Amino acid sequence: MNTVNMIECSFEKHASQILNIFNHAILHSTALYEYEERSLNDVKHWFENKALHHFPVIGIENEHGILMGFASYGTFRNFPANLYTVEHSVYVDQSYRGKGLAIQLIQALMQKAKQQGMHTMIGGIDASNVASIALHKKLGFTHAGTLSEVGFKFGRWLDLAFYQKILNDQN
Repeated sequence: MNTVNMIECSFEKHASQILNIFNHAILHSTALYEYEERSLNDVKHWFENKALHHFPVIGIENEHGILMGFASYGTFRNFPANLYTVEHSVYVDQSYRGKGLAIQLIQALMQKAKQQGMHTMIGGIDASNVASIALHKKLGFTHAGTLSEVGFKFGRWLDLAFYQKILNDQN
């Protein structure tokens, strides 16, 4: 891979690419527990919500300006005591997987979360997604628990595993 650029994504420049990545994940994976493809209007509202709460949308573009992957975080639970905990998500376009982009994106998110005073980052991962689980473990996330059969997609029940990282931890 040649030159890549870590960037802040915007609706104007990246919405259609983000929409394609989201919709591929919806249709072909258990990364999102959704059935219906999202619309451009859904992505617009998603960006507006991120901006309203000062949550980042970080991406990696290749030398041609193509968005290869993106990551963000948002509210973990909407209660005052959870103010310093965020839940993140990371998506890499199918054409660019296996190149270490997800690691870079999560590391950038963790740095941003620390700068914003966050204490804990949570990842909710389909328990059958061994690649994502291995990635999170490599980055120092620890297994915090699994909720059995909380999703149903592709004709089967899905278990949701939670991984967490204390951001001021030195690991």
